[in-house]
Amino acid sequence: MFKSRGDSNIVYKCTVRLLEDTEILECEFHPSYKGKFLLEHVCQQLNLTETDYFGLRYVDANGQRHWLHLAKLILKQVKDASPILFSFRVKFYPPNPLLLKEDVTRFQIYLQLKRDLLHGRLYCTANEAAMLGALIIQIELGDYDPNIHVGNYVTEMRLLLRQTDAIEARIQELHQEPVEGTPGGTGGVKGMSTQEAERTFLKIACQLDTYGVDPHPVKDHRGNQLYLGINHCGILTFQGSRKTHHFKWSEVHKINFEGRMFIVHLNYPEKKHTVGFKCPSGAACRHVWCCAIEQMLFFTLPSSSDACVYSGGGLFSWGTKFKYVGRTEREILERDGLLASRDSQDEGSSTGGKRKASSVPATPSTPMTGDFAKFKMFVGYSSLPRSTHSAPLEESAIPGSNIPDGEACTGGCLLSGAAVDIALCDHFRTVSDDKTACAEYTRDSFEHSSTESGATTHATHVSHASQHADDWRPPALQPPPRPFSLLRAFVPSFLFVWLSLALGMLLLFETDWPLFRPLKRKPELVSLRHHYYAPLKEYLKKKVVELF
Repeated sequence: MFKSRGDSNIVYKCTVRLLEDTEILECEFHPSYKGKFLLEHVCQQLNLTETDYFGLRYVDANGQRHWLHLAKLILKQVKDASPILFSFRVKFYPPNPLLLKEDVTRFQIYLQLKRDLLHGRLYCTANEAAMLGALIIQIELGDYDPNIHVGNYVTEMRLLLRQTDAIEARIQELHQEPVEGTPGGTGGVKGMSTQEAERTFLKIACQLDTYGVDPHPVKDHRGNQLYLGINHCGILTFQGSRKTHHFKWSEVHKINFEGRMFIVHLNYPEKKHTVGFKCPSGAACRHVWCCAIEQMLFFTLPSSSDACVYSGGGLFSWGTKFKYVGRTEREILERDGLLASRDSQDEGSSTGGKRKASSVPATPSTPMTGDFAKFKMFVGYSSLPRSTHSAPLEESAIPGSNIPDGEACTGGCLLSGAAVDIALCDHFRTVSDDKTACAEYTRDSFEHSSTESGATTHATHVSHASQHADDWRPPALQPPPRPFSLLRAFVPSFLFVWLSLALGMLLLFETDWPLFRPLKRKPELVSLRHHYYAPLKEYLKKKVVELF
């Protein structure tokens, strides 16, 4: 399929699927073009200026999903693909999508969340699903008109993964009922403008536990099925339809992987804690590691200039490196005037006498506006059950999913060897405890979504977490680890092997233990002693005598 890369006139064609399944873009690129070119071209076609939240996904020949790396050649990343197919998706879900400057950006976030709801990734209770479905109907069909909207018109639209008759009936009721605050308003959506309905949809969706989560199937050390989610909040685990653990970025000290094992090192006030998740393959483990690194850096680093090259994996994953490319969330908010720049903060603090340390911004950087912070779901539906990692990890098991349309991920201080060493000094929002069981609809939808991914992962619990993990205080900053040195790793191993062999030879040839007598009579060892060991022994003895 591919011709010589030396010919500058060669043009390659690719197809980009947009968030609406019916919309595609046919694009062309030269062999020398990098991923940034293609992403910027797609965003330009969509009139998107806030491009940092989006990315392009592709699937390799082995079925593993990846994010197109912006700083690497497109052709090198998809060299085995034929035809070349990308999916345009939201990569970093903003914690508060209402703070986005452009309406077109919010609309793309809405399309992504609508897609997540349809495929079961954005799981919620039946009541929440009905409200979100009614808002979609209001956005796409407008106000209820009995002359136009006849019969069960909701059935014609695919809104939910488990779209039952009962939920469809509830969606239709909400679409027909006036919005609360209007004459006769009963908490429906009738009377909302398209923009109001879209904003309400985003308000509800971004408060769900699975907002921005692309679940990765995993298994714990007992073989229980789990699902791992990574978003602006940190690393989350799910069991059935219930969130079981939430490891906030402020508690994450290191992230690394070893072979198929994805490992998270946590810092709690009382003690350190390590949790591992076993993936079905090394490629799947590297994918999860890249997702975690990139999400963590985007939402926690003050500046992209602070990011360095990260080396992941140990003995069985040697050579994996990752370089973060692009702006961080804080840089975006500073550019848009939603956060004061670090320079102005430093000037202000210096005038007050004592200067405060500003190593890492609060996580996430997005400020909560008064309107957003005070927002309540006006329909009064129960929220998704929530829990924190005060529960023992052994009970965790997670449902999540890969996406059916073939999508994937990529993530300062220097990461050396087998660990990503980042000390985070910010407190994250605590997650409320809600012991209410989730609706059957929720469980079915999220578990179905998990079956769309071919990966499974094995979580290994190495030590026990503190029972008071929410009482967080910043861990001490640690110096960055030394860069990997082949010489430093090879020399001790070489010396250890040869010293072990020398000690074994001394025990074998210089002792008269009955255990070694059969070995000494073997022809190979007799020849070894006669031709090598005895002459070497005499040579060393002579040299020692000469010295003394």
